This record gives sequence, structure tokens and C-alpha cells, in this order.
Amino acid sequence: MTKFKHILMLVAILAAFPAFAQEGEPKLPVPRFVSLRAGKVNVRTGPGLKYPVEWVYTRKGLPVEIVAEYEAWRKLRDWDGAEGWVHQSMLSGRRSVMILGASRAIRKDPGAESRIVARLDPGVMAELVACRETWCEVSVSGYEGWLERNGLFGVYPDEKIED
Repeated sequence: MTKFKHILMLVAILAAFPAFAQEGEPKLPVPRFVSLRAGKVNVRTGPGLKYPVEWVYTRKGLPVEIVAEYEAWRKLRDWDGAEGWVHQSMLSGRRSVMILGASRAIRKDPGAESRIVARLDPGVMAELVACRETWCEVSVSGYEGWLERNGLFGVYPDEKIED
């Protein structure tokens, strides 16, 4: 073979590789929790720019649940049950939780008898570090500790998360 044919063959192989890699990428489970990547995220009535913006999220890091996917679009459900479509570029795999219901105590260790580190009011968001059994480790505003899993939006009841 000539040098030119070798180059053409190499170009053909390299051109085919990205398509193969995309087809072979593992699918992430649906439903799953993610968070908002930006402080302003348009939520549309359908999966595409041709659909109107129904509302705008304005809280970066807000936990949302992906309930469906269509190409680069993700259908989300929030803590209130509202659903809409967002482009995947507006989402982050970084996990967070939001306090629902009453104020909650962050404890130094998992367990109701452990020392209270801080109290969080409903609507406060925290970075999710780990979850095991009925407790989740969180970080918020310089405080780190454990919250009981019930009353948190952003984690499933028996989901295990390793730190």
C-alpha cells in the first residue's frame, strides 16, 4: 500500500471511532436525581427550542428528578411535582438535597442521639455527600453532618450513595 492509502485508512478508522463510542456509551437510569447547573434554567413544555418556556428555575444546585429523556432533552420533576423539559447542558450530576416539611437537625454522626451541628429550615439546599441506611451525609454553608433521609427531596428512600 502506498503512504496515501495508509493515511486514508487511518482517517477512516478514526472517523468511525467516535460514532462507535457514542453508540456504546452506557445509558444512565431513569428516573434519577441531578441538580441544576445554572442560576437561570428555562423549563419548556416539550423537548426542543420550538416549545415555549413555561417557567424559569432561579436556584443553582436545586435537586430535580429526571423522569424521561429525548435526545439532548430531559424531562424533570421538582419537589412540588411540577414537570417540564430542560436541555441536558443545564444539568449537573452533582447531587444535592432540599429540606421538606419542618426544620431539620444536622447531626455530627448518623443517629438521633448524636450532637446537633446546625438546624436547617424547609427549602434549604445542601450538597449530598453520602447516604446509608436511614441517614445522609450533607454539607451546607460550612457545616457538615448527617440528616435523617425522610423529608429530603433529592435522594430515593433506599438509595445508597458512597462518599
